[in-house]
Amino acid sequence: MLLVLCVDLDDDLGRKTGFSTPVTGREPVEEAAIALATADPEDSDVNVIFQGLHIYDDLADREESVEVAVVTGNDQGDVSANREVGDEVDTVLASLSTAEDVTALVVTDGAQDESVIPIIRSRVPIDGVRRVVVRQAQNLESMYYTIKQVLDDPETRGTVLIPLGILLLIYPLALVGSVLEMPGFVLGTTSALLGLYLISRGLCLGDRLDATVERARHSLYAGRTTLLAYVVAAALFVLGGVSGMETLESVRDSTTGDLDVPVMLAALVNGAILWFAAAGLTTSLGQITDEYIAGSLEWRYLNAPFYVLSIAVVLHAVSAFFLERVAITYLAASLTAGTLLGIVSTLTFAVAESRFSDADRDDGRRGAERV
Repeated sequence: MLLVLCVDLDDDLGRKTGFSTPVTGREPVEEAAIALATADPEDSDVNVIFQGLHIYDDLADREESVEVAVVTGNDQGDVSANREVGDEVDTVLASLSTAEDVTALVVTDGAQDESVIPIIRSRVPIDGVRRVVVRQAQNLESMYYTIKQVLDDPETRGTVLIPLGILLLIYPLALVGSVLEMPGFVLGTTSALLGLYLISRGLCLGDRLDATVERARHSLYAGRTTLLAYVVAAALFVLGGVSGMETLESVRDSTTGDLDVPVMLAALVNGAILWFAAAGLTTSLGQITDEYIAGSLEWRYLNAPFYVLSIAVVLHAVSAFFLERVAITYLAASLTAGTLLGIVSTLTFAVAESRFSDADRDDGRRGAERV
């Protein structure tokens, strides 16, 4: 048996006429078609149902085994509508009193209703699909549905509409710039916005920014000290940069002639290194605190503050030596002290981690033996 299946995905028939769906049989389907045509003559689903009746009559005249039915979805979205159509197809198939194999001919009014075809195919084999459109509006609904689907996609909206909107704003912004006697500034700003947007899309900066914001929000709600430590460290870095510039200016004022590049770098480092060291200590201590609270602290993590101090001592001594503020003996002592501090901290925490790990393993074995 061939089942002529008329699909009304958004349930115009039920909403506009009050008919209970699915509708099965030649006469009930004709009554439904007339009722929908009376309620809304411009509805394209009227053509679908009459087309289904036409196909039914043509096949019945040729004495083929055929049945016609109307199935509908709902207006709550594609997923819910597709499920509703699937349930109604099951109802129609269960109501057919035939021992023959059933195949379906699906009649729709465009691409939107055809999105339900995989749902129907999962329940009954499909022999064909007949799309019914008004001749004066050939492919118009399909084009509308395609555009609607494209604009409903957030990724496509961001990729297509934003650059297009910026381009469309160029001319009115140019007029505004001419009135304000700043055409170059307005056009340059618009071009910069478009360029920055395209670069951000190409480098996926939006996704990275979203991920960073999500991590920050999670850290804030979880009470992690790392977030506070990073904020304080950022402020210390800014202060360090300002201090480095001030040191460079003082060195430049006290020196006649141009400064060499090594001396300029030494002045910047000498003025900023203490602030940078404080920032490094803040972030490392914040990270250690979070690891301890989470129960995942390892001994070697405690090396970080000592490494920061070692590097700060070395850089401060080297930069001060280039600025001729300390003697070579101070430089040698600082290099030795910084190196020893790093080595001693590494060995100390490595030995501590090894011994405590062995003790934990011994305790675990004793506990297993007692069990």
